[in-house]
Formats: sequence, C-alpha cells, structure tokens
Amino acid sequence: MASLALMLMVLIPLLEIALRPMMGRGVDNAPVLVQHLGLVLAMLGAVAAERYGHLSSLGNGLAGLGGERLQMGIQVFAQGSAALVCGVLALASWRLVATEMDVAHGLAYGLPTWWVQMLMPVGFALLGAKLGARCAQGRWLKGVCAVLLPGLGFWLGSIYEGFEVPLWPVVAWLLAALLGGAPIFAGLGGLALALFWHEGQPLASVALSHYQITVNASLPALPLFTLAGLVFARTGAAARLGAVFLALLGGGVTGTVVAAAVLCSFFTAFTGGSGVTILALGGLLLPLLRNAGLPEQRGISLVTSASALGVLLAPSVPLILYAVIARVPINTMFLAGLLPALVMVACLVLLGGYLRRGGLLPAPARGADTKPSTTHSPHAPRILPALWTAKWEILAPGIAIGSLVSGLATPMESAALTAAYAVTTQAFAHRELSWSLLGQALSDCAQIIGGVMLILGMALGLTNYLVDSGLPNEVIDWVQALLPNKYLFLLALNVFLLAAGSLMEIYAAIVFLVPLLLPVALSYGIDPVHFGIIFLANMEMGFLAPPAGMNLYFASAMFGKPLRYVARSVLPAVLAIFLGMLVISRLPLLSTALPNWLSRP
Repeated sequence: MASLALMLMVLIPLLEIALRPMMGRGVDNAPVLVQHLGLVLAMLGAVAAERYGHLSSLGNGLAGLGGERLQMGIQVFAQGSAALVCGVLALASWRLVATEMDVAHGLAYGLPTWWVQMLMPVGFALLGAKLGARCAQGRWLKGVCAVLLPGLGFWLGSIYEGFEVPLWPVVAWLLAALLGGAPIFAGLGGLALALFWHEGQPLASVALSHYQITVNASLPALPLFTLAGLVFARTGAAARLGAVFLALLGGGVTGTVVAAAVLCSFFTAFTGGSGVTILALGGLLLPLLRNAGLPEQRGISLVTSASALGVLLAPSVPLILYAVIARVPINTMFLAGLLPALVMVACLVLLGGYLRRGGLLPAPARGADTKPSTTHSPHAPRILPALWTAKWEILAPGIAIGSLVSGLATPMESAALTAAYAVTTQAFAHRELSWSLLGQALSDCAQIIGGVMLILGMALGLTNYLVDSGLPNEVIDWVQALLPNKYLFLLALNVFLLAAGSLMEIYAAIVFLVPLLLPVALSYGIDPVHFGIIFLANMEMGFLAPPAGMNLYFASAMFGKPLRYVARSVLPAVLAIFLGMLVISRLPLLSTALPNWLSRP
C-alpha cells in the first residue's frame, strides 16, 4: 500500500503536467492530493520499516551490561517503552482527527481529509503493536503484549491528559530506552509529548506537527528523488558512470582517486543516502582503486568519506529538507551547493593523503604487471563510447535541476519527472529494471521515507515547543554576549555542529536545530543560504564520526572490516573535510554568488 501511494505520487504530477496545456486544467487539487499521499507513504512506510528492522536507533549502548538474561530485559524495556509512546501518539493523533471530523474539510473528488488523517492513529497503533510484540516469545504472549502495551499508553494519555506530568523522570526513562535500542522517533516523540504534557497543553500538538511536515508542499520531492536514486542504484548506472569518469580522468592513481571521489559524491546526491552509495559502489570502486595502486585501507577511506560529500549537490534530500525548514527556495539551495561541493571534494582529494606516492602497492599486490602510475592520462578513445553508453544517466541531473530552475515545474513536479525518467530509462533504454527490481526499489523507498518522516514529525513537535517557549531569543542574547565577533561565532558553530552531527541523525538535526540556530546566525548578518551550506557541510562530517556516523557502519559491513579499522582509516579525511568546511564558512560568496548571478533579470 505504501508502494502504491508512492507510484501515485509519481503519476499524478505527470498527469497534471500533461493535462494543463491540453485541457486548461489538471487533476483536481493535485498538489494537496499528492501531499496527503505523502502522509499515507509516511505512516505505512514506517510500519514496513519496523517490520524489516529499519527504524533508526542509536544502537544498544547498554550492550556490555550483564549476561543474556539482562540483555533480554533491556530489549524488552526499550521496545516496550517505544510501544507505550506509540500508544500515546495514537491518542494524540486521534484527538487531531476528531477535530478535523467536526470541520469536515474536503480533499479532492469528495474525499474527506480526515479519512487520510485516520492513518495517523492507525499507523501509530500498528507501530505500537509491532514493537510490543517484540517484547515476548510465543504467539499468544506476543499478541498480549501487542495489545496491552500500546493500549496502556493510550489509556494513560486519556486519563492524565491535562495533568502536569513530572518532566525529569520521563526524560531519564526515555534516555534509558534510547540507550537500550528504542527507535529514535520514540525518544523524540516521547520528549515532545512530555514537554506539552508538563505545560498542560494538548497532546494533539505533537500529532499536528507530524501532520504539518508530512503534508508540506515541498516534502513530496523527498521520496520521489529518493526513488530515482534507488532505481539507479539497483541497475548498472553506477558502472556506466564510473566508466565515464575513469575515461575522462585517466586510470592512474590521480585519475582513479578523483573519479571515485566525484562518482561517490554524485551518486549520493541522487540516492539521498551515503550508506546506499557505499553499498552500491563499494564493490565496484575498491578493486579499481587497488588496481591503481592504492592500499586497501586508503581505498576504503576514500569510498567511505567521499560518499558523504553528495549532501551539498542537487537533488540531495537534506538540501531539499533544509530549504523547506528554512523557507528558502529549493532551486536557490540547489545552485548554492554546487561550488562548496567542489571545494569539499577538492579538499578531500588534495588534503586527505590519497594522492601521495608513498605506500602505493607494488604490481604483484595489485594483480598487474605495471608499476602504479600517478599521472593523469585520460583515455581519449574510450571517452565518447563511455559517454554514449551513460547518456541517460548523465542527462538525469539536467532533468531534475533544469525543470526546477527554469520554472517549468514545481519541486514536486520536478521530482516526479526525475523518478519517471529514472524508471523509464532503466526499464526500456537499458532493459535492466525488472518488475521485481522496481518493486524492491519502491519498498526500500517507502521504508526509508517512512522511518525518516517519523523522526521529522517528532523532531518538529519538539522544535515547535522550544520555539513557542522563546528559547531562540534567549539563545541569541546568550551567544551574542559570549561571542561578539561573527567569525568567532562561525568557528564555534562549526565545532558545535560537528559534535551534533556525530550524535544526531541528519534529518532530525535539520528539523530540530535549524529553527533554533538560524535566528542566531541571522543576528550576525549571515545569509540563510550560506548558513544552510555550513550546516549541511558539518552534517557531512557527522557521517564519519561515531557514534551516529552511519558511513562507518555501512563501510564496516560492506568491506568486512572492524569498525575501529574503518574509523581509523577516515581520520585524515575528516581533517581534510573540516578544513574545506572552514573555507566555505570564511567565503560566503562560494554559496551565494551563483544563485545571485543567475537570479539577475
């Protein structure tokens, strides 16, 4: 059902584009219809993500405590706590739906809005049931826990709603649940509920925040661009693009390193996740880097770190999300990220030690008879055939960015065009996308977006509470008193965001921190576009820093190496990226020049 909603999100904007010039009108209320399909995708995709164990968590930080019985108790506590929170979220969502039923707004073609909104209490109830069932062994006991735990949360919320709940015991309980392996959304949602509850405010405020962000006008671009990237990742697009970059840049150490860095960055921009890039390209690029003479640890470091750099390139999902939260035009952020992304890639390649001649593998270790070459020697005879073979993939960014920047399509329509283009070219031009692979891509996209949207909705509820409490104004006064100089603030901001990126999931960090930090940055005269690039560049480093550095975990699994081995390998890359980020912070023109130049009449 989530996959069907995603398919309709692709088809309705395409019908709208086709019908407008032909009939003077398109699908009734098409944008709002697609936005509410996003709500369907978010809730049902989250249930699917829980089923397959893909809901984001901080991991079991208490894994070293006690024996098997204690570990089982910790797991029951964490999952049971999440089930209780889901029960309260189901109640909060039901309160919102009941209000909408009284007003009875229409969505399109006579469909009441509350029919779609009902998926919120139903979805949270299903999530609570599935999480509760994980607390027991045996069919009947699982069923009892599946009903009892979320039901207890629903009952407690209905009985004590309006009462002042003690805050710190709840915070300690949620923190313990997170350390025990509870999903991140449960921790954020539970904290948001506790804060509203403590102030005696309606619990429906949290459900309203989740609803608002899932039906945001620009949010459908996230799953649609993600679908396009997953389709490319499941076919031979990566190999074709790799052949192009190697042909253009040469096959020696220099050419292979630069080609790998550019390809990883480009691919991450489209897939929406650096982890997907590592899984899709790791097996392809590591042998190429090894054959060029790079030691294995240096090759793993390059693939792991370069996969984080696509966040600044269009149509990156975090780039779109920042534009939505900061209320900056998406096409402006697309243009703003181009030059900083090139700077970051250049710093990684030049300062990360990947081009140094020392330590290169001898020919026998590379499985070749030639000495490693550090020269740049493009293969001219291969360039045109490689370009022709990869022509459909090379045109994809033009479809995505060109349709949006030109004004011919809205962000939602541009994303739908890109997703349809990816499916069409890979299915018919290359004949590599079967129905089975398309179904897997749709399912994976639904699970990724479902898990992400849960985190975004809960984080927005928490942020709305903090904004309403006046915290941003207090933060502005405090920071300005402590750091009177703009450049001292930028340095402190970079250090803080680096720490935040290593502790928080990127989407939660954008929704939670941007509304708090952006007013502070504006008070120093920092352009919101420039601030966004600084913010996202720091989040790139967070992919490489434990405990939330997901690239380390993906690389460890992909290459079969211990986590410590991978973490040690990326240390030079982290320093290189940090220096690149300081350059971006110091030179705002890198972020603002291109959008300002192209926006001139």
